[in-house]
Order: sequence, then C-alpha cells, then structure tokens
Amino acid sequence: MNLVELAQRLRQTRLDKGMTLDEVAAASGVGKGILSKVENFRVTPTLPTLAKLSEALGVKLSVLLDGLDARPRLSVVRKDERKMIERDRTQSNIDYESLAHRRADRAMDPFELRIPARGGRMEALPHEGEEFLMVLEGKVTFEFDEETYELQAGDSLYFDAETKHRLFNETAKDARVLCVFLGRRY
Repeated sequence: MNLVELAQRLRQTRLDKGMTLDEVAAASGVGKGILSKVENFRVTPTLPTLAKLSEALGVKLSVLLDGLDARPRLSVVRKDERKMIERDRTQSNIDYESLAHRRADRAMDPFELRIPARGGRMEALPHEGEEFLMVLEGKVTFEFDEETYELQAGDSLYFDAETKHRLFNETAKDARVLCVFLGRRY
C-alpha cells in the first residue's frame, strides 16, 4: 500500500473540510502530534486509528484507501507532472517532489529534494524504513547518529532510516538530491 499517498489524502481531506489539526485530534481522540506525524508520513497509522480519523473527517475509510493498492506495470511521470509533497515546514524547508506518484502501490518512494542555501532539516529524526540519497547538484551535509558527512554531486549513501538523521545545506547555493525511501513491510 502506498503510505505516502495515504498521508497526503488524510491531510488534503482535512484541509478540504477546513479543519485544523486540533479539531481532527479532538474529534478522533488521536493526539495532535501523532496526527501531524501521520500526515507527514513519519508514522504509519493502525487500522483503528485510520477508522477514527475517517470518522472525524466525515469520509468513509474505503474512500481514503481506494486505489492505494493499484499496481500498473508502468508509470510515467513527466518533469512537468511531478507532485510537490507537503511536509511539516517547522522542521525543514526542503522541497520534496514525488517522482512516482502515479503508481499508487509501490515499494519505493523516489523524490527529488531541493535543499535551499543555508537550509535543510533542523533536527535529526528517525523514521521507519531505509533510504538512498544521491547528490545531483551542489553540496550538502548529512548527519547520521551524531556523525556528519560532507557530500557533493555524484556522492551517494544508503542507510537505515530508523537511526536519527538529517540533511542540510551550509553553502550559499541551493542543492538537489535524489532520495529513494523504502518503507518497512511487515
């Protein structure tokens, strides 16, 4: 199941209904912090949590899940069809462009990240899964378990995302990074 798309649907449904995180949290009994993490695909909601959220949002659970398991053999996304992914801007000013949003049920989530000059993630955080990063343009610093690595165009790394990590740009020029996220499947 495409968990990134599910997170986006939950967030977009909340916004379309004109509801705040506080309102959905109060109506569902799901904590505001957890709800924010679900919407920013930091936490995968359980089925009971999804049921509470769908009820609070006034939308059937089947509508939220519809098509998330579709698996076409080929999915093409043209450069001008990329989809910007909304993330929590209080923690990071990195822009995420989904490179495979047309395929709902995918094992990987590839993104092009744009890290502005003197920007990036503010705090090292863990999440489930694994990641692959490759610097396409510019220079970035990668912090992993309190160690830092300077990366430039052409450099790549693969890591366990359950260890605290962050990506940031200390230079005066923007950077572009290919990021492939692989969530754990249990």
